Amino acid sequence: MSFRLGLTGSIGMGKSTTAQMFADEGLPVWDADATVHRLYQPGQPAALAIGQVFPAAIDPDGSVNRATLRGLIQTDPSTLDRLNAAVHPLVAEDRARFLKTHAATEIVLLDVPLLFESRIDTACDAVAVVSAPPEIQRQRVLARGAMTEAEFETILSRQMPDAEKRARADYIIPTTSLEAARQAVKDVLADIRRRIAQHA
Repeated sequence: MSFRLGLTGSIGMGKSTTAQMFADEGLPVWDADATVHRLYQPGQPAALAIGQVFPAAIDPDGSVNRATLRGLIQTDPSTLDRLNAAVHPLVAEDRARFLKTHAATEIVLLDVPLLFESRIDTACDAVAVVSAPPEIQRQRVLARGAMTEAEFETILSRQMPDAEKRARADYIIPTTSLEAARQAVKDVLADIRRRIAQHA
């Protein structure tokens, strides 16, 4: 069975870039966000499930309107819990299929923004957390121009604080520079391979 490495980190911490570095090292990556994006496409399971709960968030072509969903979440925080209840089981099924497909692979990466919050860390053999100082995090998120400061604060409030994530991690990957992150990725993989060899 594969060694399951969980990768997480708060918004704007450089998780997607770091996940790509693991992919560049040859690891199969299951990306929770990409999975949700795929399941939100017209006719896909999550789009159909959301249409049942929030019909206003479905566009005429059958796709999920994320801007409308974000607006509903801003207006009523309980919306997010209802959304998660509809979508999370579908995402879990997709993750299980990925793990089955790659069962013979030495190490696989589970890239999950809410790894600790959704308790997926309990299904991992180790967890790596990407981290950068708060001012860099805020600067990165707002520079994208995709969300307001209020939306950023809402997302932050739903995520476990960075310090707590770091305290619970097996590995911390600093993302202040690409070089630091890339070296940390190599170090993490070297350490995991040592652990695997010891248990072989």
